[in-house]
Amino acid sequence: MKPKKIAIACQGGGSQCAFVAGALKTLLADGVHHRYNIVGLSGTSGGALTAAVAWFGLLKQAQGDQTPVADRILACWEDLTAKTMPEILLDSACVQLVRMIEAGYMPTISSSPSSLTFQMWSKLVAAVIGRPEFTDLQMVLKKHIDFDALRYLVEPDSLVLLAGAADVLDGTFKVFSSARNEIKVESLLASAAVPNLFPAVWVDEHAYWDGIFSSNPPITAFLQKAYVRPELLPQEIWIIQVNPWHLDTVPLRPADIADRRNQMAGNLSLQHELQTLEMINTLIQEHALTDTFRARFCVDLTEPIKVRFIRMSEELLQQLDYPSKLSRQPAHIGRLIAEGEAQALAFLEELSTADSGLAYDLTEAVSATH
Repeated sequence: MKPKKIAIACQGGGSQCAFVAGALKTLLADGVHHRYNIVGLSGTSGGALTAAVAWFGLLKQAQGDQTPVADRILACWEDLTAKTMPEILLDSACVQLVRMIEAGYMPTISSSPSSLTFQMWSKLVAAVIGRPEFTDLQMVLKKHIDFDALRYLVEPDSLVLLAGAADVLDGTFKVFSSARNEIKVESLLASAAVPNLFPAVWVDEHAYWDGIFSSNPPITAFLQKAYVRPELLPQEIWIIQVNPWHLDTVPLRPADIADRRNQMAGNLSLQHELQTLEMINTLIQEHALTDTFRARFCVDLTEPIKVRFIRMSEELLQQLDYPSKLSRQPAHIGRLIAEGEAQALAFLEELSTADSGLAYDLTEAVSATH
C-alpha cells in the first residue's frame, strides 16, 4: 500500500509560532516523513518561516544530507530567541510597553515602519544589540536556508512549500508556491511583514503585508493545480494551530478585548478555508464535483480530505496575551517549544493507536468554529 499523502499547515502568530516549531520538529524527529508521504508544507508569518526551514531540510535530506531537520528548526529558533542581556532587557521593555498601551495605561504610540525616525531607531537598536540574528530577519532566513541552492534542490516531484501574504495595493490574496519557483527570501519576508512593525515587502513589482490578511495558513491551495502538482494532492491536512477558537467569557478590559480581536483575526481566514474545504468534500461525497467546476477552480480531487489539528493546551492558552506574540524571552520561547513537543507527541500517540478515529469530520471541524 502506498503511504498516505499528508500536507502540514503551520499557522502564524509571531513568537507564539515557537509552538509550531516544537510540534513540527517533533513530528519530523519521530519520522512521520518516512511513514507518510509528506507532499507539502504551508505557513504564514512565523509559521511560514518555520515551515520553510523544515522544507529546506527535507529537500536537503532527499539529496543525501544527514542533518536532522528537527535540529535545523531548533537552530533557527535559537537564533530568534533573546540571548544576551541587552536583548533580554530590550525585549522585556518593549513587551511591557505594549501591555501598558493595550491596558489603557499609556496612550497609543503610532509610527510608520517606513518613516525615517523608525528606521534610524531600528539601526541604532541593531548597533547596540550587536547580534544581527536578533534584529535582522532576512539575515536569519539566509543563514538557515540556502536560497541559491533551491534551483537544483527543487525537483518536479519535491514536496511543495506554500507561504501566504496579502497584496497591499491590489487588496488580493497571494500564495507563494515552490511549484511555481516563487520561494525566495523576499516571499518569506512578505509573509511576515506585520504592517505596524515592518514596511511592505516588494516581490515582483507587488507590495505585500503579513499573510494573516489572506491565508493563515494556506489550506485550500494544497488542492489546486495552480499551486500543487496533481500527483501531490494530499489525502489529509494536519494543521498546527496557534490561535484558539473558543473563549469562556466575554472580554471586558481593553487588553482582553485587544487579545480576542487578534485571536479572531488570526483565525478568520482559517475558518473560511475550512468552510470551503467542507463544501468541496460535500460535493465529492454527493458526486456533484463536475468537470466544469474542476476546470474552473483547478481542483482535481476524487476523495474527501481529512483534517487533523495540533493545538495548545487550554492551560497555556489562558496564560498568553497578544504582547506575548512579540516576546522572545528564553523562558517564553522554551515553554512554547516544549508545549509544541508535548502536543505533537500526544497527536502521534493517538495517530498510532486510532488512526481513523482522530481525523475530524469537516462538518464537525467547521461547526466548532462557530
